[in-house]
Amino acid sequence: MTNTELVILRELNAAPNEFVSGAQLATKLSISRVAIWQHMEKLRREGFEFEAVRARGYRISKHPTALHAIYIEAILEAKQRTFPLTVLDEVDSTNDEAARQLADGRQTPFVILARKQTKGRGRFGRVWHSDDHHNLYSSFAFRPQLAPHLMPTFTLWMGVNICELITNFCSMQAGLKWPNDIVFDGRKAGGMLTEARIDSDQMRDLVFGLGLNVNNPAGAWPTELASRATSLAEQSGEPLNLNRFAAALIGRVSLAYKQFVEGDHTTTFADTWNYYDVLRGQDIVVLNGEQRIAGTASGIDDTGSLLIRDKQGRSQRFTAGEVTLEKVL
Repeated sequence: MTNTELVILRELNAAPNEFVSGAQLATKLSISRVAIWQHMEKLRREGFEFEAVRARGYRISKHPTALHAIYIEAILEAKQRTFPLTVLDEVDSTNDEAARQLADGRQTPFVILARKQTKGRGRFGRVWHSDDHHNLYSSFAFRPQLAPHLMPTFTLWMGVNICELITNFCSMQAGLKWPNDIVFDGRKAGGMLTEARIDSDQMRDLVFGLGLNVNNPAGAWPTELASRATSLAEQSGEPLNLNRFAAALIGRVSLAYKQFVEGDHTTTFADTWNYYDVLRGQDIVVLNGEQRIAGTASGIDDTGSLLIRDKQGRSQRFTAGEVTLEKVL
């Protein structure tokens, strides 16, 4: 069955600066113009505003600030990219919801988006602040049939692509703090978390989670995060169109995943990471179990391992699953 709102939004998106007549929409959908008006009233209640001119038609004058599944799908269809998505008002964790749907046999790939998480988390179970401030909490689910040792590299490759997306979409450059943070001048705007069910020789299921502060206003942070967190809107000085950014993210992750499983990322991965790397040249402390290794970060190798030169001048490498960083930036 045709989703009427999807067709309406797709037609209006295709001509953003022009009017689309109600008669044209009615003919395309084989319904009455009164029915078109009723569907547009429903979209108005969901945050859209339309400019209507007699004998000319409609055009979108305002978009919803909250995530809107049909609007995202309309944008994706216009770009001829398909990636089945679910938008939830609230969820414990998008990664957990994606894992549940994988366990129920949902076909991959798919993406789960949420307006709010009640149990958002990062590496080592750290809490990720996930209130409903028009941010992006997302998880992408795959069945990649890749070797388990590639999982840390996958997270870093996605980080490179997300930073490039932010650069292109927002005209400002984010930084990457190994292994999974997206930062601006030492303040965290996003975090990535990849989880997988692994057989002896391959990943059975893989979930890539991204929490990204998109439109969180500067004064909305909890006291303990005020000096450490930031958002894309805070950095750019104006709110972003969250749904257009979500659609752009889905398209970019889809492309990056294809490149990764086909091995097309290997020639540019390390160099591109090093371009965004905020640790390179910084004095850091690596915690590896009970060990504390102080040294200077010197980028990553082709497998995504962190390279440091310790106080004795020796080069050491660490994988993301083994270590955390005590004090950086």
